[in-house]
Amino acid sequence: MGSDGFFIEYFSIFRGIHEGSWAFLAVLFVIAFFLYRGRKLKAGTILHMIARLFYILMLVSGVGMLVAWEFPLMYVVKGLLAVLLIAFMEVAAGKAKRNENSLGSLFIVFLLLLVVVLMGFGVISF
Repeated sequence: MGSDGFFIEYFSIFRGIHEGSWAFLAVLFVIAFFLYRGRKLKAGTILHMIARLFYILMLVSGVGMLVAWEFPLMYVVKGLLAVLLIAFMEVAAGKAKRNENSLGSLFIVFLLLLVVVLMGFGVISF
């Protein structure tokens, strides 16, 4: 297999991991958030920890794709927004767990998630 074949296989592996991680991450975050809001702290904590595993998978696969693409500006910005999204997911989940008002953080999470997904699928580009 030539270097082009290796590159395509390497990239497709990271892309599959990345897309799947985002899907699981979004679902796990929403479920953990509402478990925390419902005061089911143990179940919420378990799902929150699993979501953190998907943060790592998503970040590693995203960096792998950035390396493969040689760091195009749009995807570097998308990566930075994704890190910001993870930070706000953690803030929202923490506030929900402590039974604090988390509506503002949740709104920012959904806004950033929308922007990151639209950038990932090429709907937003520059």
